[in-house]
Amino acid sequence: MKRIALIGSTGSIGTQTLEIVRNNPEEYKVVALACGRNLELIEKQMREFHPSFVSVGDEEGAENLRAATRDLGIPVASGMTGLCEAAAHPDADVTVTAIVGMIGVQPTLAAIEAGKTIALANKETLVTAGHLVKKAAKEKRVMILPVDSEHSAIFQSLQGNTGNKISRILLTASGGPFRGRTREELEHVTLADALKHPNWSMGQKITIDSATMVNKGLEVIEASWLFDVEPSRIEVLVQPQSIIHSAVEYEDGAVIAQLGTPDMKLPIQYALTWPKREYLPGDRLDFTKMSAIYLEQPDMKTFRGLEFAYRAAEAGGVLPTAMNAANEYAVAHFLKEKIRFLEIYDWIEYAMDTAPKMAEPSVEEILAEEADTIRRLGEKFLK
Repeated sequence: MKRIALIGSTGSIGTQTLEIVRNNPEEYKVVALACGRNLELIEKQMREFHPSFVSVGDEEGAENLRAATRDLGIPVASGMTGLCEAAAHPDADVTVTAIVGMIGVQPTLAAIEAGKTIALANKETLVTAGHLVKKAAKEKRVMILPVDSEHSAIFQSLQGNTGNKISRILLTASGGPFRGRTREELEHVTLADALKHPNWSMGQKITIDSATMVNKGLEVIEASWLFDVEPSRIEVLVQPQSIIHSAVEYEDGAVIAQLGTPDMKLPIQYALTWPKREYLPGDRLDFTKMSAIYLEQPDMKTFRGLEFAYRAAEAGGVLPTAMNAANEYAVAHFLKEKIRFLEIYDWIEYAMDTAPKMAEPSVEEILAEEADTIRRLGEKFLK
């Protein structure tokens, strides 16, 4: 039985991970859960899965949850200390980091330090602290297994090819809800428009990131760290049907891809069962009903998230942190309908233009730049 610490249990990836556990009770045991503020849902999860430890966002929430679950006798912690304690739980074999945002950096490093296998669904961890995460994983001999559908597809396409040189990675994108639109057509799109993803069911923040293509830009940086490939050899292709989830081209010209329906449970389960595959219920591709698979180049001038990411990856230092922090801050304001869609790009560009130059930043310097990015944006745009 594989024992799981699940960080971000109430989000989209977290709930789908628990669905896999629910359907395979003889194979998986949840030993720790952590979430932010969704106390109602995590209480239900505690009562169903009976973890040994739980953590929530703040102490007020922890006090309320303790009172509501007193009959269970499960310890409830809070804040970053509790998050790291859950991630590094001594009974866990694998830590699934499904929390969204830079808040995932410290618990992921804590889990690596504790020697846990990492099932990584938190791209911001590698985007902002890839050099630290990869170094720590190497020192602790910890395996990092990707959960993002595209990175899982790349990982699957690498199986059986150890030692063979990669020519390039073909990272696919759906194009989001605004594929094909011009900048002028994006001037007045609404929050409701941006949340209508054509293929995937995701949380609000990631859905907006898909609409701006910032999400794909972050995935370029993440893929570079995960697979030790220069960003210049990672090519993004728009595949609007979300059938090809990504591919690897080898030096002999062979391209190996992973195809499937747009279902996140497949990459989640593969990260939990690797190197084995196990049965997963769900829809299958019906090739007899496909007339064609469409591919096109992304419009990087309109959807500037990719442009920003390649620039950040090339510069390194704290520039990826500035990009990511600005995006998180801007998207939070867009979700509250306080700024327009295209202003997200303005905030990111300003944050990157004003970021300091710094090589090999520490965790403390990364977190300091996150805070300083928010300060700079507030002074520039929220006076």
